[in-house]
Amino acid sequence: MKYIGLAYFNPEKFAAMAPTDVQALVSQCPALDEKMRATGKMRVSASLANASEWVTLRPGGGKTLVKDGPFAEAKEMVGGLFIIDADTREEAIRLASMHPAAQIGEQGGWAVELIPLDFYLEP
Repeated sequence: MKYIGLAYFNPEKFAAMAPTDVQALVSQCPALDEKMRATGKMRVSASLANASEWVTLRPGGGKTLVKDGPFAEAKEMVGGLFIIDADTREEAIRLASMHPAAQIGEQGGWAVELIPLDFYLEP
């Protein structure tokens, strides 16, 4: 089964960190990402661009309306995502626990939400 992992962060907490602390945190990510890739179970992995570059598309009046930025106000925002292929829920949890947002970044409010996918098209 395929699972999507959504990597969250808290923008306020992250902005309150000293730049050197942010760099020290972020510099740990490539090694952790490589550990996940080495399992052969990761299908997609991406960090998301700054929310100021996002747009939201919604239906309205028979047209597609385009608005700047994320629509919902939240204390946490998605900062990255990954898709893994796991044989069991337990394996999916084990694999997702390798992601940087599940291991480090507590001071930035990092977390991972793991969601089973009902449908997935292979690239």
